[in-house]
Amino acid sequence: AKAANEGTPEFKLIQLLKTGEEKTREEMGKIWGSQDGLQIAINKGMQSKWIVCTKTTIKRIAEEVKDETASKLKTMLANKVPGDYDKKMLQDLKKRQLLSIKKIKFYKVTKGPNFQPKRQAEIADLTAEMLAKKTWEGVKFKKLNPLAKGKELSTGNFHPLFQLRDQFRSILLELGFEEMPTDFYVDSSFWNFDALFIPQQHPARDMQDTFFLSEPELCNSLNPDLKDNVKKAHEGNCYGSIGYRYNWEPEEARKNIMRTHTTPCSARMLLALSKEIAKTKVFTPKKYFSIDKVFRNEATDATHLYEFHQVEGLIADTKVSLKQLMGVIAEFFNRLGITLSLIHISEPTRPLYISYAVFCLKKKKN
Repeated sequence: AKAANEGTPEFKLIQLLKTGEEKTREEMGKIWGSQDGLQIAINKGMQSKWIVCTKTTIKRIAEEVKDETASKLKTMLANKVPGDYDKKMLQDLKKRQLLSIKKIKFYKVTKGPNFQPKRQAEIADLTAEMLAKKTWEGVKFKKLNPLAKGKELSTGNFHPLFQLRDQFRSILLELGFEEMPTDFYVDSSFWNFDALFIPQQHPARDMQDTFFLSEPELCNSLNPDLKDNVKKAHEGNCYGSIGYRYNWEPEEARKNIMRTHTTPCSARMLLALSKEIAKTKVFTPKKYFSIDKVFRNEATDATHLYEFHQVEGLIADTKVSLKQLMGVIAEFFNRLGITLSLIHISEPTRPLYISYAVFCLKKKKN
């Protein structure tokens, strides 16, 4: 506003000189009063071809001058919309600090389609009471959003047994064990009993302890790689053993059952390992484990069911002994946070003794 009313610096400078008059810069500095804005006035005056300058003098060459910049500023004061003017000119004036641009936001408030003098809350649910009293007619309901997410429910937690199973699996994997495939519950008596050197007259193979399948009752065939060797091992005169000295029956071995343990999985892995060694002529130590469900024909009560989980592991290596087994078992329970004792009672077994504390809160009687 000051430049618009009093003139721009270059116009003030030209007013101090007459046409053709020449003065030194020192003289003009004294007349100007300070050096602030003097150089800008000289530069703009030369740009407008009002004056010519040397290093020491300033000379007016224009006869009549018109302060068009001040006129533009006056026009802008009357019409303060920056969009109506040239952007380059606005940037120049802003750079010279003759103009400042401010954004002013205006809002226009009008009545919308849902305008109400008194705000009415929208109802989400249509109740039986509203239907009975017919109060729903004057109520405004919220629009149904089929894409809206429902309320999150704190349900669907892992069963404690599964949590424990995952903890066991993590520890065994950390100890370098490899999980065996156990994705079958039905197996033949051959793998469940005979391949593990359990005689066909053993009490565990009775219907009182084992679930036998009625359909299909028998498996299709017995493993050709093991059938003859298993027969010799049971009947005797094989591998330096006298065996059980009875006639081994293939039909008995073909009976299908619900597996009573996961050890048949270990037998299959050992068979696969022996084939690999025979093919490659190289023995690679292996550590296997399994955690899965097994079935026993037992009377159910508070502590017994006809199914339960079995944890099993094996190590195939040279120069392994009972000492390594005790170390693996101790480390396994140590990672569970359980202290155990391995006491020598019989050879080659070791019973586990685990101690734990139970804390009970009792209500104090007055």
